[in-house]
Amino acid sequence: MKRGDLIKSVSSKLKLIRTEYGVTQEEMSEMLGISKKTLVETEKGRRNLSWTETIAVASVFEKSEVLQGILGGDSGDVIHALAFEDRHIKYPATMGGKVWWHAIDEKYGIRLQQNFVTGHYRLLDTEDCRLISSFSKEEVEEYRESIGRK
Repeated sequence: MKRGDLIKSVSSKLKLIRTEYGVTQEEMSEMLGISKKTLVETEKGRRNLSWTETIAVASVFEKSEVLQGILGGDSGDVIHALAFEDRHIKYPATMGGKVWWHAIDEKYGIRLQQNFVTGHYRLLDTEDCRLISSFSKEEVEEYRESIGRK
């Protein structure tokens, strides 16, 4: 998949994604930071989203079954793969949770932490690199179990 393919796919399914979440065109346009006119034109197939707008849809509506169906799973992975395509990126290490994080536990050498401010969770590997972030502790723990069994 190339950027253009993703943009066309997300653009063509934008109304379905909006309907899935039960939001109005006005609400969705506010969520995405675009005009209602832009949203309507995209839903009617008169224009495609831009790369930035596509990233916004993938971020805001990451749990969409319609979006996951287009991407075959997690939108973040696809966005990162396309954004970093042909670039040798090493995800930067975090500070290891020294400032805003509470250590919950460690399993399989992977640390589970919770943010003091927002309450969201993350997993860090042995080099303090983030593996996943979520407001769902269960989702983070399931992810750790899935990679820990490998």
